Order: sequence, then C-alpha cells, then structure tokens
Amino acid sequence: MPSTPAIERFITDADAMRRLIEPLSTKELLATPVAGTWSLQTLVLHVLDSDLIATHRMKRIIAEEMPLLISYDETAFAKSLFYERLDLKLAADLFALNRRQMGEILRAAPAEAMARWGVHNQRGKVTLGECVDLYVHHVEHHMKFARVKLVAMGRAVHV
Repeated sequence: MPSTPAIERFITDADAMRRLIEPLSTKELLATPVAGTWSLQTLVLHVLDSDLIATHRMKRIIAEEMPLLISYDETAFAKSLFYERLDLKLAADLFALNRRQMGEILRAAPAEAMARWGVHNQRGKVTLGECVDLYVHHVEHHMKFARVKLVAMGRAVHV
C-alpha cells in the first residue's frame, strides 16, 4: 500500500513515550502535579496498553471478516495492573517496537485494507483507517495532558 500521512505519523510517534520520560526522575514520573489526574507513569502505561489493544484490533480488521472489537476499562487497568511499579523504560521500548511493527504491517497491506472494518461493541462499525487516525490522535491527546503536568512541575516542556 502506498503509505498515508496517518500511517507515517503512527510510525513517527513510536518514540514519543521515550522522549517524554527520558529527562524525568522517578519522583517526577510518579507525581500527580494536577490534582485528580494520572501521573506521567500512569499516562505512559495507559498509552501503551491502549496501543497494544489497538494494534490487536487493527490486525483483526486486516485478517478477519467483520471481527468483533471489545472495549476495555482504562480506569480498571490503571487501578489494577500495578502501573506504579512497572518499568517505564521497558514500556516506552515496547510502545516503540509495537508501533514500528504495526507500521510495517500497515505499509504492506493493500490500499483497500484501510476500508476494511470491524464492529466495536460500543462504537459500532470502525474501519482500519479510522483506527489508525484514532491512535495517532490518542498520542496527541495524551501529550497535551503531559505538557500540562510538566508545566505544573516547573519543568521545561520537551514534548
């Protein structure tokens, strides 16, 4: 498939989590400088888990006819999966590798694959192209929150 801007952005963002966490201390990553919001640690692990789920959905849309795509509870994941104890560098590496591998699949897929679709149990019909766009925007969405947290900590915004 000729690559699309969304696919290229999906791949380019592979190092976004690594760039976010590299200059920060463990204390800063675990801090909640904005009351009632997640720490940067939780934010990064949420973005990773969401991406792993998204790439699974994308693969199913490419490989299967009208697959059922099941939602998940991001709050339950954050609360129950020990995010505060996990290795964040490993998470950032996994995010990058997952994005790059899925990028290879997306680049190899025929152009018509972007119109293939699955059925999300909450959103209904979702095309592969919509999934790619959604997860490009998902990183952008959470980087806005990361910037607010960095400013609240008195850190230079580097992302």
